[in-house]
Amino acid sequence: MKLLKQFIEKSRAGYVRLIPEQPEDMWHIYNLIQKEDQLEASTVRGVKSETSTGSVSTDRVRLKLTISIEDVFFDVQAGALRINGRNIVENKFVGFGQYHTLDLEMNQPFTLSKPEWDLISLQRIKDACDITRQADVAAVTMQEGLAVICLLTQFMTVVRQKIEVPIPRKRRGSTTNYEKGVQRFYEQIYRGIKQHIDFSVVKVVILGSPGFVRDQFFEYMMAQATKAEDKTTLENKAKFVLVHTSSGHKGALEEVMRDPQIKARLADTKAAQEVKAIDSFYQMLNNNPDRAFYGFADVRKAADNGAIGTLLVTDELFRAADIQTRKKYIQLVEDSQASNAEVLVFSSLHVSGEQLNQLTGVAAILNFPLIIDSDIEESDDESDSKAPLTPSSG
Repeated sequence: MKLLKQFIEKSRAGYVRLIPEQPEDMWHIYNLIQKEDQLEASTVRGVKSETSTGSVSTDRVRLKLTISIEDVFFDVQAGALRINGRNIVENKFVGFGQYHTLDLEMNQPFTLSKPEWDLISLQRIKDACDITRQADVAAVTMQEGLAVICLLTQFMTVVRQKIEVPIPRKRRGSTTNYEKGVQRFYEQIYRGIKQHIDFSVVKVVILGSPGFVRDQFFEYMMAQATKAEDKTTLENKAKFVLVHTSSGHKGALEEVMRDPQIKARLADTKAAQEVKAIDSFYQMLNNNPDRAFYGFADVRKAADNGAIGTLLVTDELFRAADIQTRKKYIQLVEDSQASNAEVLVFSSLHVSGEQLNQLTGVAAILNFPLIIDSDIEESDDESDSKAPLTPSSG
């Protein structure tokens, strides 16, 4: 993403002008946009005109529109973003208050205005425009007859292709049909890798499977690449890392990201940092539960006591339709940062973010143990009411 202009007033009202340059940028924009924001972009609209003879024709006209946003639709696989709303700047083609749907396009600038820009949105723009933080990991999980090709960025895990090939069972005295089925399966994976993985960007390609499927496929791929003089695959042989997984499904990526070999290769990426934080949280929850809180109510109380060392929160919470819900999570982040806590915002489209969502989407590792006073009756309402906590001696 490229930032062309940014103007934010002291009141936090203002606008940014951006150009999406790759599909992942559409995910960032989807997270930036909220209902009642204003969006200015170029669009094409069918315009009817009547000639002097009374005949009516429809022409496609490109024009610039500014809408007040009401609905947003994001197609993850296609990277397509559609925004619907009412026109708020009248022109000769679209009247004031008329509905229009804007399809944001790659490499086409747009302007997004908000009555209040929060720190989460501003940080997302900064991250999206940082060229050093782009996607550089691919993964293929497989088992006999099933393979999933994924691209992993710091914000998303996108399934590019799911491959399913029926493989006949081995028969006593003959394995010909079985071997032909396996070869068809490997051929489709190899073709999928060449189609979906750009080796000029990707630094690591993870091959994961139970048993020896990954090893046998890798051997097949290299033999085919040598036979076909596929220089791209052969020159990038060192980028492939083979690891064990319990299955060939996408969910196996959680195991992959914990593999020491993968951690070493991805040491400097945001994805590895998030996986490490999730692991640390679970270890703390098992070994010292008074230093591992999750759920808004308990994490909010930990923040009120200045106890948070690391705050883990998914971006899904900042897309809440209810403004007050969104604001309370933003306030939680701001208060945690004010007490020098590390704040990690997980993408709900990344495997680590999916895992955090299972813990309500928000969790915290504390600097020191806290115990909620069980003698105080707590309200079921996750409001800003503060229940007394006492430091644990443990």
